[in-house]
Amino acid sequence: MTGYGRGEAAADGLTVTLELRAVNNRYLDTTVKMPRAYLFAEDAIKKAIQARVSRGKLDVFVNVAHTAGDDMTVTVNEPLAAAYKDALRLMADQLELGDALAMGSTPNMMAQLYLIARFPDVLAVEKKEEDPEAVKALLLTALDAALTDFNAMREREGEKLSQDVLSRCETIENLVGRVEELSPGIVADYRARLTAKLQEILGNTQIDESRILTETAIYADKVAVDEETVRLRSHIAQLREMFAAGGAIGRKLDFLIQEFNREANTIGSKCNDVDTSKIVVDIKAEIEKIREQIQNIE
Repeated sequence: MTGYGRGEAAADGLTVTLELRAVNNRYLDTTVKMPRAYLFAEDAIKKAIQARVSRGKLDVFVNVAHTAGDDMTVTVNEPLAAAYKDALRLMADQLELGDALAMGSTPNMMAQLYLIARFPDVLAVEKKEEDPEAVKALLLTALDAALTDFNAMREREGEKLSQDVLSRCETIENLVGRVEELSPGIVADYRARLTAKLQEILGNTQIDESRILTETAIYADKVAVDEETVRLRSHIAQLREMFAAGGAIGRKLDFLIQEFNREANTIGSKCNDVDTSKIVVDIKAEIEKIREQIQNIE
């Protein structure tokens, strides 16, 4: 089922923002995109998602921002800075520039320090070591908020989907009722056609009524759809029970809708009259619309 959720958590100078985006998928497929420094928490994130989501292709986006500077330290590579200073003085002597690093006034001193500090590796910025368990807990807190938001959105969408599916089931029931009403007439029409055909062929010869009854009975058995319509009504009732029970029913609905289609195909193959065939086409059209909708249901 499609959905979106966002969560945020902050502690100890860290702010975690986590987003979930999902599209339809038959099974659960989770992809986590996060900074490499925090990959140790990927398995925990996937397990937490699996506990609350059972279907869909999920993309998880994790952003970690440092909101305080006290977790960073700046160190000076003193030997390297002194080496740069000596190299600059040597170069000044060779070029007869005088004392290029004279520290007379404070502004001049700061300018010279700034000059040396710009050289590679003189200053190093290091981040204090983080507690992996504390970071993982913060990530899972943000994930919990995102999943709550995500599931709330899916519940709203699911309510609309269930109303649509149940409405289509009601339409199928009405169409099945029309098939049941037409079924006896199909046999009567066949008997009438058979009697007329025999009278045309035999003329005034007496027609064997028992033979007509036998042929009619055989034909009636071939075109009888009682079992199929009863099973189809049973499947509809089962679908309603699934929606009433709630929970993750998407995969069960996938299987059940296959049974819907199987019964509709059997009815269509047995009833070869035009009116029933048209109704069966309408039934299959509604089943296909339900099949498309349940791909959005977890």
